[in-house]
Amino acid sequence: MSYDDTSSAGSKTPKARDDSSSYFGSLHTLHNISPSAKSPGMNIPSPSSGSLRQRRSSLSLGLDQLRHVGGVNSIDAFARSWTRAAGYIEITPSRQSYVSVSSHGGDEEEDDNASRADEAVEDDETDQVPAEYTHLHPNLTSFGTYGSFSSLPRASMPAEGLPSSVIRHAEDLFVEQQQAMLAPEVADKEREPLLVKTVETQEGLVQQVIVGQSTLPQTVFNSVNVLIGIGLLSLPLGLKYSGWIVGMLFLGLSAMATNHTAKLLARCLERAPNKALVSYSDIAYIAYGQKARVIVSIMFSMELMAACVALVVLFADSLHSLIPSISVLGWKIIAGFALTPSSFLPLRILSFTSILGILSTCSIFLIVLINGLIKSDFPGSLLDPAPTYLFPQSWLTLPLSFGLLMSPWGGHGVFPNIYKDMRHPHKYNRAVNYTYWFTYLLDASMMVVGILMFGDGVKDEITANILELAGYPEAAKVAMVVFIAIIPLTKTPLNARPIITTLDFVLGADIRAIGVPESAVGMSSFSRGLVRIGVRVFTNATFVIIAIICPSFDRIMAFMGSTLCFAICVIMPLMFYLKIFGAEVGTKERVISWFIIVSCSIMALVGTAFTFIPKEQLGA
Repeated sequence: MSYDDTSSAGSKTPKARDDSSSYFGSLHTLHNISPSAKSPGMNIPSPSSGSLRQRRSSLSLGLDQLRHVGGVNSIDAFARSWTRAAGYIEITPSRQSYVSVSSHGGDEEEDDNASRADEAVEDDETDQVPAEYTHLHPNLTSFGTYGSFSSLPRASMPAEGLPSSVIRHAEDLFVEQQQAMLAPEVADKEREPLLVKTVETQEGLVQQVIVGQSTLPQTVFNSVNVLIGIGLLSLPLGLKYSGWIVGMLFLGLSAMATNHTAKLLARCLERAPNKALVSYSDIAYIAYGQKARVIVSIMFSMELMAACVALVVLFADSLHSLIPSISVLGWKIIAGFALTPSSFLPLRILSFTSILGILSTCSIFLIVLINGLIKSDFPGSLLDPAPTYLFPQSWLTLPLSFGLLMSPWGGHGVFPNIYKDMRHPHKYNRAVNYTYWFTYLLDASMMVVGILMFGDGVKDEITANILELAGYPEAAKVAMVVFIAIIPLTKTPLNARPIITTLDFVLGADIRAIGVPESAVGMSSFSRGLVRIGVRVFTNATFVIIAIICPSFDRIMAFMGSTLCFAICVIMPLMFYLKIFGAEVGTKERVISWFIIVSCSIMALVGTAFTFIPKEQLGA
């Protein structure tokens, strides 16, 4: 978060202030956060600890120093940042824990939180803030500043230039958040608490602000981890369906469009009168109210379920290719049994294991590339490329390519959270650009390599071509299967977590939700435990059943891209932006935005319809 005086808005630098009587100071006392609320690297003092401190071993001190080498970009800081980003999608709004920090905690553990807050509040950069982010440095009003919470009346919220419905929704959401913070006993203890610091402006206004903690490299790392997934395995097939000219053009345009809308989401967060917005669902609520939040929840649930089903299909198809003695059906059942225990793991463990999935995806690309360079003759060789076409052989397959080429860009559910966690929010555009350049180059490389190696023979999973074709080293095939097995086992539990959490809320097994059913109040711990077990078994069984009913990997990815990615990543962000900014959007920009909305809506509808048509009728 940046508080410098370079803004064209003429803001002044806030200074840190100790205020034990502040709203969040008392809120921290109410929370009485338990040890389970701690995340790696965060030390929260215990009232019962007194002044006695246990002596630490030299080995422990050495490892601790190693974790903190690099300062704000240390291993420990990267780990905390990724853990915060991993819990991104809020299908059901839940209560967040907060920790109030001061500049002089008087205790080693409190000083750790305070120093992290000081580092985040103080801007050590001299970069000029871009014009479109001058709203990050407004003259503070009675409502507060960036990321602030205040117990002031509704009427103090700025309403200049905003549609009346946006103001009304912002007020309702503000009250909802205030009520959530006053129920600390049911706050979400699994996620890392947000750091809150009291600051005082030159005008004498005292505010409590949520302190962003992630640096630019951490933000880029988290964003790349979100975008890189199994969608790139079906990109060569998408290029086959579309041809070189249409395919490469569409991949580039989809990257540009989603890059633009990712930035618009950040602008919506800051333009809205309620500066406490954190998630994609919050933006939807501000723009169109509760109905929009429900629609977003449904879309997110469908996207996550489709991703989990695709992972199960990928796991079964790949393991069957290596060990054909077990049927594809058998491997899907095995996947269900393997995934269920991991559903009980806490978020801090799931977030770290998911990094293995990202590394495995990149490793698969390297294996495909190396195998293509090793093999000297067609098929499966980059030295002897397969015949390819500038345009699709059958134009009826073009709508299928829309979803396949759009599926890698489904990361907008997490971008608002990642943006809100930045130490220097005005660098968000730069982080998005770095992220998209890296992701586009990787996706385009996989698409080009796959189509050159196999041409018309490319399968829905490029890995299936490698595993079924002779002439490649067996060690490379085994390594590829290992990496493929790691991806579902590490990413599926994290993708399934929001769905499981939502079912826990609905059935009363988790009382952290806002608006939790009254039936949950009288439920015993034993009953809640049984419900939680049943929810996890049911969820993973559902993934397996759908994977059995819909065994085609490319159809799942095409459906996810056409039905969900177009809506979540392009259409809805543009509609939120037009609604929140209202008359501030110029005529030219409004016309272009509506052109993109209409065009993407048509492609989404056509692409979705074609995913249900048999391939034989499309000439695929």
